Amino acid sequence: MQTGSKEDSQRGSEPELDQPTEQRAEQTVEPSTTESQVKSMPCITFVKEDKVAFAAEGANLRFKALENGIDLYTFMGKMMTCGGYGQCGTCVVEIVEGMQNLSPRTEVEDRKLRKKPDNYRLACQALVHGAVSVVTKPGK
Repeated sequence: MQTGSKEDSQRGSEPELDQPTEQRAEQTVEPSTTESQVKSMPCITFVKEDKVAFAAEGANLRFKALENGIDLYTFMGKMMTCGGYGQCGTCVVEIVEGMQNLSPRTEVEDRKLRKKPDNYRLACQALVHGAVSVVTKPGK
């Protein structure tokens, strides 16, 4: 004769939801990032801020900048941002090294940046595939 219910036997390996969050977090096992994985990840250097960020292959430059506390926008840009859809042109950055390690310019960038130098990109449209050095708010 069984004393536990079917539901109790199914929950055996799962953390109890009525436990405090700290205890549940201790029970989960997350993969760690090894030193070799970090070395193979693209490195983004933000020149003005003197910061380095690591990104997964194909990561969005705007997202990685914001995730690492890098301010991409001027005062007016903060009020006019489109949220990363390439419609406003306020996340302009200058690529000083590693232009070949970014995705090609999009049609949106060609329109928004037609009067800017070739090494200017919209951070929201650029995907990182290798080491790059970036100047935020160029010309300011």
